[in-house]
Amino acid sequence: MRGTVIDYDTRTGTGLISGADNQRYTFKGTNVKSDFNLIRQGIMVDFDIQNNEAFSIFAIGAQSNSGINIDLGASGEKSKIVACLLAIFLGSFGIHKFYLGYNKSGIIMLLVWLFGFILFGIPSLCISVIGFIEGIIYISKSDQDFYRIYVQNKKEWF
Repeated sequence: MRGTVIDYDTRTGTGLISGADNQRYTFKGTNVKSDFNLIRQGIMVDFDIQNNEAFSIFAIGAQSNSGINIDLGASGEKSKIVACLLAIFLGSFGIHKFYLGYNKSGIIMLLVWLFGFILFGIPSLCISVIGFIEGIIYISKSDQDFYRIYVQNKKEWF
């Protein structure tokens, strides 16, 4: 059966799923069979039922008809596509870092770009290349990997 995670408490390791049959099922974190980090409120899951409890839970995500996971901030999450485009086109200014909430890294990139011209532009060119490479890295990740690495675990560089 398919359903949506209504709530999950990491402290107790328990949660609640609303099934496609309009019933609610409790579950334990030990019953999650896919990447455990994907289990959060609002994520679509596939599961089996036994004694009104969900088990063999697999996260399937909220996917559009095109198969691309697009959640443009309805739950406060960051879009992989937006971060990629900002990194490729405005990466030398660190705009993608500010978008992802890495203000310290964004300021570093901006200052290196601004003051890099004192050294014949070489540091500015290096920062531009770093921004471009980060954009390519962002777009090459799956939506789930991007969320886990850059939003949840807050990996700031590469």
